[in-house]
Amino acid sequence: MSNNDLQLRVHTLGPTGTNCEAAAHYYLQERGYKPGNVVLYDTLESAVDGVMASPDDSVLLGCVVYPKLNEIVFRNLGSMSLHECFMMPTHRMVFAARDRSPIRTVLSHPAPIGLIEDRGYDVRFVTSNAAAALECSTGGADACITTSVAAEANHLGILEDFGPVQMGFSIHTPHGITL
Repeated sequence: MSNNDLQLRVHTLGPTGTNCEAAAHYYLQERGYKPGNVVLYDTLESAVDGVMASPDDSVLLGCVVYPKLNEIVFRNLGSMSLHECFMMPTHRMVFAARDRSPIRTVLSHPAPIGLIEDRGYDVRFVTSNAAAALECSTGGADACITTSVAAEANHLGILEDFGPVQMGFSIHTPHGITL
């Protein structure tokens, strides 16, 4: 039986439009698994629970810059292990806004905040780049740091394009699973 015949669920950070979601689809495709079996969560910590609810066919995909990836690894040593890491470019990272109004408040995941942290904005943290775009689009802030995919999906205008970032992603497997 080839990997193409196998179902593997990749649990990772959502909502749709995150770099983790893109990496999960890439991982499945590159390893020859059936495509599209990606489960999205508000946090990677929640994704761990999803993996452990069905450990026979599930893995966790993390991003090496996720702020608490070290805690996920060490708190779950009894049930899962780091299996492998791979590199791929992220979606283009952008500074986006609903309109051209003055910017006072900015939503961002903690990881990419360095792109704008010295500009004097009131920064509010959210759980993912895609969540930043979604909340910004509904009036939660004047602007956000997000992915180009999430900005476009939420009809935000791109004010600055930082381009893709070469990024590392980690695969964590429950004990006993063989990939």
